[in-house]
Amino acid sequence: MEIIFRQVSAADPAVELSISEHLRELSPTAPPESRHALNSTQLGENDMTIFAGYLGGQIVALGALRNLDKSRAELKSMRTAAAHRGRGLGRAMLERLIGQARATGISELYLETGTHDHFIPARKLYASAGFTVCEAFGSYAEDPHSVFMHHRLD
Repeated sequence: MEIIFRQVSAADPAVELSISEHLRELSPTAPPESRHALNSTQLGENDMTIFAGYLGGQIVALGALRNLDKSRAELKSMRTAAAHRGRGLGRAMLERLIGQARATGISELYLETGTHDHFIPARKLYASAGFTVCEAFGSYAEDPHSVFMHHRLD
């Protein structure tokens, strides 16, 4: 079965459920002031484009792009449902988001992820796609619970 990507609304009940699961899963990985995952209201803001990956009609992956300016964007809320991890769905979502960024004229992507062991697979995925560790960007401050990464799209 092949994953199908669709641009979605944060107000869609299935998307809201996936976001809630994401927030619940991340809760034990850092203190509240160091958690930067967004809720469905925040993901519904105008500067966001959200994609869901579906298998058999169920959301199995989620990811968003937040425009920082005309040429830079941030990856947000990358998630693969726990039961579907290790099958390349996160990589497929990342490729979809990078493709969307390129198609809209974005030349640089940024992201924030955690330092907790839970995020090791994510950090490896991002590094394998060309992301490198960078300083805090945008409104972020340096934080021992965060890793900031950057990728110049060529």
